Amino acid sequence: MEVRLVAIDDSARLSKFYEANKTHLQAWEPSKSENHHSEAAWKARLQEWCSPIESASSFHFISIEPGSDEVVAVCSLTNVVKGPFRACYMGYAVDHRYEGKGVMKVLCQHVIDYAFTDLSLNRIMANYMPRNSRSAILLKRLGFIKEGEAKRYLKINGVWEDHILTSLLNPAST
Repeated sequence: MEVRLVAIDDSARLSKFYEANKTHLQAWEPSKSENHHSEAAWKARLQEWCSPIESASSFHFISIEPGSDEVVAVCSLTNVVKGPFRACYMGYAVDHRYEGKGVMKVLCQHVIDYAFTDLSLNRIMANYMPRNSRSAILLKRLGFIKEGEAKRYLKINGVWEDHILTSLLNPAST
């Protein structure tokens, strides 16, 4: 798999990924407007996301199937805070056809390495709904530790959902 930061010309690829996985991801994501994943909406979003890295507060990565040029997984670092906190949140999604094939672990590990090495962050936080056993297993395999539980943490698909709070600390931070 090719893993890289998103580029402005990825709008069609991302639109196709989210349209193909609409039902699959619906249980895990906030409700979206009807045109949220249109190619035009992605083009506008990517214009913003692909701003100079020095001023960025989020970094978005994709995993592409070699030969098909198709996005099979996405992973983002959001709410990146520098200064004394040096932390962010990590979110991710995988195409339903690639679940359980290790694609997500490879992509997330690449993103973690980027966060700790390129951005010099100290902490990455990733939260998941208690019933999302796949996320629990993935985060544990990546080294995340449970820090707590948050009641009614996010409104997912129209319902307030509890979340398990996890984090991963940069072993090189002093």
